[in-house]
Amino acid sequence: MIAPSLLASDFGELRRTVRRINGWGVDRIHIDVMDGHFVPNITFGPQMIASIRKATKLPFETHLMIENPHRYIKEFVDAGSDIVIVHCETGREVMKSIGLIRRFGARAGVAINPETRFAAAQHYIQRVDTLLIMGVHPGFGGQKFIQGSLQKIRQARERADKTGSDALIAVDGGIDEHTGRQAVAAGAQELVIGTALFGASDVHRFVKNLKKTYGAGLRQ
Repeated sequence: MIAPSLLASDFGELRRTVRRINGWGVDRIHIDVMDGHFVPNITFGPQMIASIRKATKLPFETHLMIENPHRYIKEFVDAGSDIVIVHCETGREVMKSIGLIRRFGARAGVAINPETRFAAAQHYIQRVDTLLIMGVHPGFGGQKFIQGSLQKIRQARERADKTGSDALIAVDGGIDEHTGRQAVAAGAQELVIGTALFGASDVHRFVKNLKKTYGAGLRQ
């Protein structure tokens, strides 16, 4: 699966960009929500998501890089988020957030930062629909992929297989054709791609090549 990250798009042309994405052959759209506290940047809110919801039927995967995510989950689901991902680094709030996401009718995910050991997230793998491995430090696009993230992907894949979990193993940050191949070989089933995708000279060929070479047959 391939999910374009709107963080790498032109914020002034979001609705038009989303309409273009409809023809790219991707599987969902990844939306990074940052509050300036959990990460040192500020991006989108529920109103923005609601404003572009009618521009596509693709699922919205909303990645909450915010403090106290449980306070805002209903707003993001009501705005049109189909999948809501919270960070395991938010501690005791994680299980509360997962419960709220499901109660409001969305699919739940948990993300893990590069500096956090996989052990901190492994027990969520039977409780979520997506486990998102960060390939860069969250907060900014255009960063280089951290190779140590591949080990977390392998650990996640092994844990999911061992426990019989259907959780989708996703990776976000620093993904291009080369690192995408590495991530899929390690066990990733979803590639969140920003700079490399939006900067591609031929987006359709970029997506087609990724799906043909690395992503064919990966389950949703």
